[in-house]
Amino acid sequence: MPAPAPSHPETLTWTGGLDGHVRMIEQTLLPTRHELLEVRGVPEMVDAIRRLAVRGAPAIGVAAGYGVVLGAAGAARAGADVAQATGEAIDALWVSRPTAVNLFWALDRMRAACAAAVAEGLGGQSLAERLLEEALAIHASDRETCRLIGEHGAGLLEDGTCILTHCNAGALATGGMGTALAPVYTAHAQGKRVSVYADETRPLLQGARITCWELQQAGVPVTLITDGMAARVMSEGRVQAVIVGSDRITRGGDVCNKIGTFQVALAARHHGVPFHVAAPLSTVDTELIEGRDIPIEERAPEEITCGLGRQTAPEGVQVYNPAFDVTPRDLVTSIITEVGVVHAPSLERMEEALQRGGRM
Repeated sequence: MPAPAPSHPETLTWTGGLDGHVRMIEQTLLPTRHELLEVRGVPEMVDAIRRLAVRGAPAIGVAAGYGVVLGAAGAARAGADVAQATGEAIDALWVSRPTAVNLFWALDRMRAACAAAVAEGLGGQSLAERLLEEALAIHASDRETCRLIGEHGAGLLEDGTCILTHCNAGALATGGMGTALAPVYTAHAQGKRVSVYADETRPLLQGARITCWELQQAGVPVTLITDGMAARVMSEGRVQAVIVGSDRITRGGDVCNKIGTFQVALAARHHGVPFHVAAPLSTVDTELIEGRDIPIEERAPEEITCGLGRQTAPEGVQVYNPAFDVTPRDLVTSIITEVGVVHAPSLERMEEALQRGGRM
């Protein structure tokens, strides 16, 4: 008898036909308020991505695809040039966030779909409808990718495993059940007794606010810790594996993820705890080999000095606030992808996975 389908929240959906819009969970309000945000235009989608109403590399990619449709559909209703509006929407969304490579992957896919449709002679509403089909296909592909990552990753988890995760790479970071949490959800649905330690993930507390909330919704046991406690819980033998997501992975296997991930990987290596990264192949930047070449987003000082609206630092203090860091490949036990598990990632092994997934 097959295991029941994993339970998880759905972060965003397209509602209606070509005259529809995007409905997403407003993640900045979690966990105290669960509200839905209705996004009806390109500027609103750019704003949602920038201020982290939607976040997580795969979810940003799905949102961007739908954002292009909003621009195209609006032009079709107004009798304007849909192809031109599509290009303008792509340009606006392109600069919404600099690090998550899925954003650019999805926008390139929408650009290619537009060019192919125009070459077929499509325009106006027919072109907008073709773009909606492409955006829905991106979303469906992400759901399937998350499912496969969950199946491959669950095979690494024994009954009774406790997993530590950093930031949020669950359902609320994707168009499906998640990346880092997909193996957890799948193992839980299979009847394995799995549990999670969730790092708070400062300064925006995505682990505390989002990971803990969605794991509770799914009935998975979760314990919240501050970022500085990760090494302690490993030293006490409370954690048997670390699984994190990624916003960009180089072709050589270096991993960019939320700030603080690198120190988790260092602690895991010291304590002999496997450090796994779960991410779709669309997260791999095939143009880069070394992690030092990944552009790192720096965010506003107020995220640190006035976290959650309360000032916690003296006026005028200098602040350095990179949103991400890079974990070198030699600290990564494996990268869990939709085509399988890449053990001890290297340039050769990553290229083999990319070839299996049709990315090279």
